[in-house]
Amino acid sequence: MITKTYGSAVQGVNAYTITIEVAVSQGTNFFVVGLPDNAIKESQQRIEAAMRVRGYHMPRTKVVVNMAPADIRKEGSAYDLPIALGILHASQQISTDTLGQYIIMGELALDGELRPVKGVLPIAIQARKEGFKAFVLPKQNAAEAAIVNNLDVIPVETMQQAIDFFEGRQHIEPVKIDTRDVFQHSANQYAADFADVQGQENIKRAMEIAAAGGHNVIMIGPPGAGKTMLAKRLPSILPPLSMHEALETTKIHSVAGKLGANSSLLNTRPFRSPHHTISDVALVGGGGNPQPGEISLAHNGVLFLDELPEFKRTVLEVMRQPLEERRVTISRAKVSIDYPANFMLIASMNPCPCGYYNHPDKECVCGPGVVQRYLNKVSGPLLDRIDLHVEVTPVTFDQMTETRRAESSASIQERVDKARKVQAERFKDFPDIHSNAMMPSQMVKDICQINPAGRTLLKTAMERLGLSARAYDRILKVSRTIADLAGSDEIRIEHLAEAIQYRSLDREGWAG
Repeated sequence: MITKTYGSAVQGVNAYTITIEVAVSQGTNFFVVGLPDNAIKESQQRIEAAMRVRGYHMPRTKVVVNMAPADIRKEGSAYDLPIALGILHASQQISTDTLGQYIIMGELALDGELRPVKGVLPIAIQARKEGFKAFVLPKQNAAEAAIVNNLDVIPVETMQQAIDFFEGRQHIEPVKIDTRDVFQHSANQYAADFADVQGQENIKRAMEIAAAGGHNVIMIGPPGAGKTMLAKRLPSILPPLSMHEALETTKIHSVAGKLGANSSLLNTRPFRSPHHTISDVALVGGGGNPQPGEISLAHNGVLFLDELPEFKRTVLEVMRQPLEERRVTISRAKVSIDYPANFMLIASMNPCPCGYYNHPDKECVCGPGVVQRYLNKVSGPLLDRIDLHVEVTPVTFDQMTETRRAESSASIQERVDKARKVQAERFKDFPDIHSNAMMPSQMVKDICQINPAGRTLLKTAMERLGLSARAYDRILKVSRTIADLAGSDEIRIEHLAEAIQYRSLDREGWAG
């Protein structure tokens, strides 16, 4: 007898329906075909143990499990449940005619309990698209799948419960979640707030500009000046996630298995801060079984690289293309996978190995040329792709002991939101552009026009600082954002001057 059940395979951030055909016939041995990996081949042992515990048996005849289409590689243990149900039905140990109406996923423990799986959200989206009646899955994943409306999500805790459901002995109420209600009640709630930061008003201003235009920032200053503290508070002034952005971000975290048990929709912008020992594959994604890297997990949020020169140079260089294209492509011999990577890069670094070059009070003990060699660990092409270079100075005692509370993130965010609405109107005819930082070069020429006085100022800056064409574009984009924050339709000379001062690392002789 041949039985068909349906599962799903995830490639990139999209899912593809897999037909699992089980044939029980005369003969011996258990075969799984259709490009399964070792985890699927080992499922026989888990399935057999779970069947025995629940009072069923593995057929002592020939069992062939075919996973179609056979040219797509299937990976992971999430196919245990659909394979087990297919074997039980094909061997006539259970009786139901509804298996083919459901997408079924779940990893089996040896006692028949179900363990959670990865990639549930894209699977649920694809199941709805293809018109399946419902999605049967482990209870721990139900809240995540229930984000998708117009699809019943059936949570089960054991293989026996799934069997009882299909045979009609147990009714399981589908999980229902009011996605918009959950999203609106807990969106944009952050523990950190700019009100906790005393002093550093110039850095806060740079952060506000970065948030308003989606610009990348590098902060350079001595240890203890507040670089990490400021970076961690940046998400609190970014505009709240839209529903589309939240779904897009949740899909990536679902595929990577980064959502906690019983989690549903991500409603705050991600903040990723990898250690400087990270590999290039872990940062951009990939591996034998391609997974999204840190730059994709930071999609629609912030990627913070602390102590930038301590990262391996190869790791930093692989970011150059994703910073421009806002996506990363993982290419293999038989497959090419795209992961979105639209993130804001926030980096911090000390000015030298000892950390006190240009410090107002402490003396730098680094030898001649050491400062420049340290700065050269960060390549010019990468610095070119960072819009704002900000020097961070230590906070004075008077600023630290100030009793008046600093401006809150909420009030800064109001100004950022206002500037983003101006940009949303500006780019309403361009669905792939949402902020000034995303403008291509041709659009910069049309939108960021400057008057003759501004051109003279910019020409002087270009000649003295030796700026590249990319840096020229970055200055214009930042000045457009500053004008948006000021409510100005045109870029005035003071907007341009402020944008130019954020190119400190381009100055000749900055490091002596």
